[in-house]
Amino acid sequence: MAEKLIQNKAFNILVTGSTGFIGKKLLAQLSDSGYTTKAMSRSKHPDTKNIQYVQADAFDIDSLTTATKGIEIAFYLLHSMEGSKKDWAKFATREKQQAENFLKSATESGVKRIIYLGGLVNESLDLSKHMQSRHDVGRILASGPIPVTELRASLIVGSEGGSYAMLRYLVERLPLMVCPKWVKSQTQPIAVDNVVDYLIGVMKNFETSGKVLEIGGPDIMTYEQLMRLYSYILNRNLTVIQIPFLTPRLSSYWIDLVTPVKASLARPLVDSLVHDSVVKDKSIDQLVPVQLKPMTEAIADAREEAKAFRPITKSGEEKTSYKINQKILLITLCAMAFIGTTYYWMDDRSDVWQIPWLVGSIIWYAAILFAISFVRQKARLGYLIGGILSWVTMAFWSFDNFYVVFDISLVASQPSIDTTIRNFIGVVIAGLAIFSSHNVFHKVRVYQAKGKPVSESAAAEVPIGSRPVYNTDFS
Repeated sequence: MAEKLIQNKAFNILVTGSTGFIGKKLLAQLSDSGYTTKAMSRSKHPDTKNIQYVQADAFDIDSLTTATKGIEIAFYLLHSMEGSKKDWAKFATREKQQAENFLKSATESGVKRIIYLGGLVNESLDLSKHMQSRHDVGRILASGPIPVTELRASLIVGSEGGSYAMLRYLVERLPLMVCPKWVKSQTQPIAVDNVVDYLIGVMKNFETSGKVLEIGGPDIMTYEQLMRLYSYILNRNLTVIQIPFLTPRLSSYWIDLVTPVKASLARPLVDSLVHDSVVKDKSIDQLVPVQLKPMTEAIADAREEAKAFRPITKSGEEKTSYKINQKILLITLCAMAFIGTTYYWMDDRSDVWQIPWLVGSIIWYAAILFAISFVRQKARLGYLIGGILSWVTMAFWSFDNFYVVFDISLVASQPSIDTTIRNFIGVVIAGLAIFSSHNVFHKVRVYQAKGKPVSESAAAEVPIGSRPVYNTDFS
């Protein structure tokens, strides 16, 4: 690697997206290396050792001009993929506007270099909206008078990375995985620490100015192989069934229900996974030599870092916490399962032994077990199934007691008085399950963002303490 860059002026390095996945690690490494750095964020943050925070919005040129004043080297790490589901398709327009605003402000402020982290994919392909936007941002930044170094990375493996989180939670929560054809696409995943090494390396080496450089880890593998590697590290089996007609839209909704990654973020990420992302141009090896981490080590580091995530607690205005609601849902689902067994040892009606009834009971119990499994893993799919199952169960037990009011039995022959009381108790428990499932289904999103809105201008702009949004350790 090139010799250490001599910083001729204090705080003349700017990191945008400073509270995000890459930005936080880059800031920490720069600070530890002795560089004084300005960190741009939409929110106010106290200054720390070697780091001076500046508040600015990428959609506000005046604040950007203030933030870039006196800056010589700027790291551009902004993106805008997160937001509401109805707005997810607008991220490309927002990213374009951010890049144009930043270039204009940086030019006016006399910034000498811009270092940009983009995405790696073959440009000859019909790019996904996500990758097309990543490349468009690079072209916009390079269209001005400031020399730009663009690094294009494949899947970045780190505890807070969106693509990594999708793969991680899918493997951890699904022993049987139904996947679309993109799991056969090749990727060259890279550890987040190595990405930071490259960012700092190109900053030190002025020969990288004006170049587009591809970066990746030492291992080339398909997404399926990456998932199997993660499964191997967990010492568990993974069965993968490929379904070619599973569209990116359906995949994103499935990911939204099974993992903490929102559909609005999963959709563009899944779109970008359709194509191979393998390093073709290896010129970075001569300009910035880096000791690359094998994927087993990168995954182990990410898992170890995730252990340090602080549990998220309920806010003062909440009456019940996420954890309490989750426990209530688990208890009520188990209680519903127990009540269901009484049809076969307390109920004296012969209807319950008929084939349709037995088949229905098997399906019902399987659904309860499925829901309990995902509820324990804090997946929204479990809350959704638990809620739907509770509604169906409450309706069934209510109809079984229909004769009390209308003197007619709808489900089977008229139940005994003991069975009738059992049904009323079951209705109450099912109602409690509905209430708790509704709470946890919606609260999980609040807790992942700590009840504060995710910035529309940069998905990385999440309040410190609530990032990563993939923390599911609620208390």
